[in-house]
Amino acid sequence: MSIFLSYLILLPIWINMAQIQQGGADEKEKTTALEDLLSRIDLDELMKKDEPPLDFPDTLEGFEYAFNEKGQLRHIKTGEPFVFNYREDLHRWNQKRYEALGEIITKYVYELLEKDCNLKKISIPVDATESEPKSFIFMSEDALTNPQKLMVLIHGSGVVRAGQWARRLIINEDLDSGTQIPFIKRAVDEGYGVIVLNPNENYIEVEKPKIHVQSSSDSSDEPAEKRERKDKVSKETKKRRDFYEKYRNPQREKEMMQLYIRENGSPEEHAIYVWDHFIAQSAAENVFFVAHSYGGLAFVELMIQREADVKSKVTAVALTDSVHNVWHQEAGKTIREWMRENCCNWVSSSEPLDTSVESMLPDCPRVSAGTDRHELTSWKSFPSIFRFFRAAAEARSSAPQPAPARRSHRIKHEEL
Repeated sequence: MSIFLSYLILLPIWINMAQIQQGGADEKEKTTALEDLLSRIDLDELMKKDEPPLDFPDTLEGFEYAFNEKGQLRHIKTGEPFVFNYREDLHRWNQKRYEALGEIITKYVYELLEKDCNLKKISIPVDATESEPKSFIFMSEDALTNPQKLMVLIHGSGVVRAGQWARRLIINEDLDSGTQIPFIKRAVDEGYGVIVLNPNENYIEVEKPKIHVQSSSDSSDEPAEKRERKDKVSKETKKRRDFYEKYRNPQREKEMMQLYIRENGSPEEHAIYVWDHFIAQSAAENVFFVAHSYGGLAFVELMIQREADVKSKVTAVALTDSVHNVWHQEAGKTIREWMRENCCNWVSSSEPLDTSVESMLPDCPRVSAGTDRHELTSWKSFPSIFRFFRAAAEARSSAPQPAPARRSHRIKHEEL
């Protein structure tokens, strides 16, 4: 049992003892005895013993972890996988440690995108001033000039950033399953230009400025005795609140505020911005999207806002366990019809890969990703997605020109 928990259990007993010792003393004397008792307890010292400092390394080496030749995260000395419960009974501390490692992983993946995949980091908004908040995306050298094919990758919601499908997979499985790197490398090998979106990078955090509020008693016309009573109540309330805060958050972190990035304040805004300023300007005859989870919702919103442009430029869309909903998003009939012909959603299912899965929604076909784990759907459907794109490009190139209507190039499920 932790020291602080023992303290909470014993506190009512101590209070009762203080009251008994006072006997027939009045309420003021009881309060004084309790305050004296509490004053002898060093809460800061108790908290230090109960939870270690939230001070973590800022490099993989500092955590004593590294990725091996298989792309697996392993302890440098023991060779063991990452251990979440590094300290027993300290879930909050373990979670903060995991999050600190996650931030390092994010930077590590960014480095891989630039060094291993030869992508360029492009700052957005494109016309941002020096002082305003900025985000970024990654692009191959030929992303805007490749005349044939362009692949656009959109991850889901949460803590993941550009180049990742799932942080959990990167830490607990390997880089191949958890990052977009296999998609990027194969796309480049097959002659695609590549754009990697960063839809969760919507704001920067800065420390909240401290606001000093002048005490109301300084300018009050109330009698001195009444003011004194109110101040005493206020101080006691603050003391109780601070006591609770110390229990809830023993190492109180800085209060932060969010400064949103212009025209990129949400995944949906980001997708539209990158479309307008990059994808729509590209030379590619065939544009392909791979969108995971919330990324599928962002794509559908893009279609709703830029329907004609998307239809004219996008050849096929591979969704992986997408959370879009054509009814809630109010996608029109023409969008739903286009999705039925040009999209396929690989969903989490225990059925074999590419097995048809029944859908309640009148949008795109659904097939099994060959796994019932949501975060693994992109990796497991990886080979099928490239076959789907290849068939779609061939169908489009063989369609008569000009064509009054787009020819269906959806792969038949038995061909997958």
